[in-house]
This record gives sequence, C-alpha cells and structure tokens, in this order.
Amino acid sequence: MTLRILSNFRDLTPNQRAAVLACFLGWTLDAFDFFIIVFVLKDIAKEFKADIPSVTATLFLTLAMRPLGAFLFGMVADRFGRRPTLMIDILFYSTIQFLSGFAPSLAALVILRGLYGVAMGGEWGVGASLTMETIPVKTRGVISGLLQAGYPTGYLLAAVLYGTCYGFLGWRGMFMVGVLPALLVLFIRKNVEESPAWRERRNQPSGTGKIIKERWKLFIYLIVLMTAFNSFSHGTQDIYPTFLQVQQKFPPEIVSTIAIIYNLGAILGGLVFGAFSEHIGRRRAIITAALLTLPVIPLWAFSNNVVLLAIGAFLIQFFVQGAWGVIPVHLNELSPHSVRGTFPGFTYQLGNLFASKNGTIQTTLAVSFGNNYGLALAITAAVVAAAVVAITALGPEARSVKFADR
Repeated sequence: MTLRILSNFRDLTPNQRAAVLACFLGWTLDAFDFFIIVFVLKDIAKEFKADIPSVTATLFLTLAMRPLGAFLFGMVADRFGRRPTLMIDILFYSTIQFLSGFAPSLAALVILRGLYGVAMGGEWGVGASLTMETIPVKTRGVISGLLQAGYPTGYLLAAVLYGTCYGFLGWRGMFMVGVLPALLVLFIRKNVEESPAWRERRNQPSGTGKIIKERWKLFIYLIVLMTAFNSFSHGTQDIYPTFLQVQQKFPPEIVSTIAIIYNLGAILGGLVFGAFSEHIGRRRAIITAALLTLPVIPLWAFSNNVVLLAIGAFLIQFFVQGAWGVIPVHLNELSPHSVRGTFPGFTYQLGNLFASKNGTIQTTLAVSFGNNYGLALAITAAVVAAAVVAITALGPEARSVKFADR
C-alpha cells in the first residue's frame, strides 16, 4: 500500500505535486489552528472564570460559521479561480488565529473564533477542488486520503506544541504561533498553477443558486451525510483531551503523547482507505471503515490503562479518519462541474453547522453522568458510526467521473 501511494505521487507532474502539497499543508495548518483550543479549554475556563461547557461555545461558533466561509470563498473560487482564493483564505485564518491570543474576554474570544470559522470553512472546499481538478483520475483516491490526512496532521502538530511548549507559551502563546501558516502563501504564489478544469470553464456562468435548486435532492443528501460525518469526527476528537485531563487526570505530557499516537492512526487510516476506495468504490470503503469503529469503542472509552487507551485511540481514529479519507474525492466527484469550488465545501460545512453543538452536548452529557466523559464519547461514537453506514449505503457514487475535457 505504501509503495502504491508513493508510486502515485511520483507519477504526478511538478505542478500537480505542488498543488497537492499546498492544499495538504493548507488543510494541515488550518486544522492545527483549530485544534489548539481543544487542549486549552480547561485553562481558558479558569482564566475567564467560566465552566468548560461555556468555553465550548468557541467550538460551536467556529463550526457554525464554516458554511458561510465555504459559500463565500467557494463562489469567489468559482468566479476568480481556486489559487488566488486559497491564498486570501490562508492569510485570513492566520491573522484571526494570531489575534485570538490577545482576546480580553471570553465573549471576544468567541467572536474571534467565529471569524476564524469563516476562514476555516473556505479552505477545505477551495483546496479540495484545486487538488482534485489538477491531478490524474487514477490518483484521486490516494490523493484524497493524503489531502484529508492533513486534518489529523494538524491535530498532531497541535498536540506536539501542547506537549513541548505549553509550559512557557501558555494558551495565548499557542494561539499566536498560529500565524505561521501565512508563510504558505509565498509557496503557493511561486509554485502552484490554476486548476485546468477551472480554466476550461472560466467563462461559463456558475449559477450556484440555480444549480442547487436543480440538484436539491443531492444537495440535501450531502448535507445529511456530512452532518453524520462531522459528528463522527468531532464526536471522537474534540473532547478526548478533556476526557484524558479531567476523568483520567493525566498531565499534559501524557495527553500530548496519546494525542500524537491517535493522530498517527488517523493519518494512516486516511491514506489506506483513500487508496482502498480506488479499488472497491467510495461507498464501500466508507462503510467498511465506519463499521470497524464499533468493536473498538469499549477499549477507547472505558480503559483506565494508558497503553490500552492509546491503542484504542489509535484504532478509533484509524477507522474514523479512514472513512474521512474518501470524502474529498467522493464529494468532488458528486459535485456539478461549474460549482465545484462551492458545492462540496458548502455541503460539508452545512453538515458542520448541524453538528456544531456536538462539543457542548457531549460535555453537558458528561457532567450529567458525574464527569464521565468516556460514556458520553462512547454513546456518540456508536450512534454516529451507525448513521454514517446507513446514510452512505443509501446514497449515490460517481467514481472516476471526468472533471475536464483536457
């Protein structure tokens, strides 16, 4: 499998490799900026004299504002091109992340995280469309897994930062480090060309509203699918560090180590199932990965041993992000051609909106169980895994559809 992935990457032209790398790093650094906050919820609550469920409003608003960003940046990308839009988006989220470190109050931090959500919502759809429209058809599954692996890679980097630098940076300094992704814009400007599929259709009207009206059944289906998928991802990730800190009472070094381990599992899972989808189909790969999460839940949520928790977390994220590794290619293949900058990202982020209360619901549920975060995590994971399987099985697939004539 590793040789196949490397072979597919070597077959790309220099421009195709640059596009893949730029979009992978864009999503990695976006996720890095997002996941910093999940390690410091307890510290923010302490500084602003609030409880943890109140601080999760930052997570809620970030997720809730992502559809707006997907829609706005997606329309700009369909009208003016993927490349310049991606550069603007990266500059935007880097700036907001830096400013978050200066928040004078919880209310100000919530507002800043909402603005960050707009930028975060724009990055995935624009980056995924640029990548998928640039690479050869036969490499889509592999590159989809690689692109989506940027998400847990960002989480891993946030875990490393927390484990190594939190002691002298504090939660504010960790946010300020998030300005570094702005440097990626220089690489994109120098090395990445515009999507050939967009150049071919640049003079055709996109008509986003008209196409959504015409394809409303597909539009609604993808929103429902992505609601389940975002609950699957955020429901197994966002409060897991809090579970390790509050219920298991582990110090930052152990929390960071376990987070690094499960994000390595997530990266591998995305790569494996993305490549796997090229052989058995997008839906079958997703369903297989989602089903395999179910027997791992007890090990992941109810173990009290550090080693067992690390193994369970690795396996859960291997399968959760394995299912997610198929999503970039699956959504882009199902999207109408003229609105590929908007349609996949907008449906993805609307799903995020409907799943955005997940962190608050889970923490509230955990508190009602006597701070039993493990039970809240287990219930969420089991329910949403079953939902992902059922919704995926009922939907369409468009594997290897053409994006451009040339």
